[in-house]
Amino acid sequence: MTQLSEAVILITGAAGGFGQEFTRQLLMANSQLILTDLDKNVLEKQAEIIKSQVTTGKVIACISADLSTSEGCENLYQQVKSLGIPVDILINNAGIGLFGRMDEVPREKWEILMQVNLLAPMRLSTFFVTDMIARQKGHIVNISSLVGWSAPAGLAHYSTSKFGLRGFSEGLFDEVKNYNVKVTAVYPFFSRTPILKSARYGTLAQEIDEFPDNLATDPVKVIEQAIQGISRNQLHVFPDSIAKNVQLLKRFAPWSLDWISEKFSRRLKSGTSN
Repeated sequence: MTQLSEAVILITGAAGGFGQEFTRQLLMANSQLILTDLDKNVLEKQAEIIKSQVTTGKVIACISADLSTSEGCENLYQQVKSLGIPVDILINNAGIGLFGRMDEVPREKWEILMQVNLLAPMRLSTFFVTDMIARQKGHIVNISSLVGWSAPAGLAHYSTSKFGLRGFSEGLFDEVKNYNVKVTAVYPFFSRTPILKSARYGTLAQEIDEFPDNLATDPVKVIEQAIQGISRNQLHVFPDSIAKNVQLLKRFAPWSLDWISEKFSRRLKSGTSN
């Protein structure tokens, strides 16, 4: 079991939907948090609101970091190191989304997505896992996605980043397990967070409506299950019923997903999701 009480936990993307829920629920678990996101002012304001509602735990620091560059990731690591407090758990939660046919998405947009969603977790894990191995203690958590198992149209870039994060998590798990360092990957379905309002491009954006809010999952429940999986040292965590069912179909009846995906796409066609 990974102990959360008094554990020092670094959360990236802490100002986002999942990030705020991780902050709230881990403070309730009496954790000590280091929060990071792009805009420090927004991050600090949100942290203050959450701290006014939760009296346990502690926010050690709020740090601004641009994880879309190698230099930004290293700068975050150095700022955390300067605190003089070893990180027990790294939660690679930061992520961005976009929607559109692969060739109609501006290259600079999907390249930034790959930097934030895949390369940043790999870079930060490389930095922090070295310290964890030396201490013979630690836990790396990567927030992937259900589309890291099954890739729908319009999400080729996003799915690629999440497939990659799944593979990285599995490989890292095997490399560090003998050093008492744990690895967990989390695969949520689409949840009611700002990422549902991500930028949309080209033909598919015109043909398909935005994701219906009533089909999205509750981020509070998703993070509850994610934290439970982290505490239990699970490698793979499917924090909602849709994620659980789809990954089972992917494993044992992959042919059925094409039919489900086609039916779901028709539902999202303009004017049909109302």
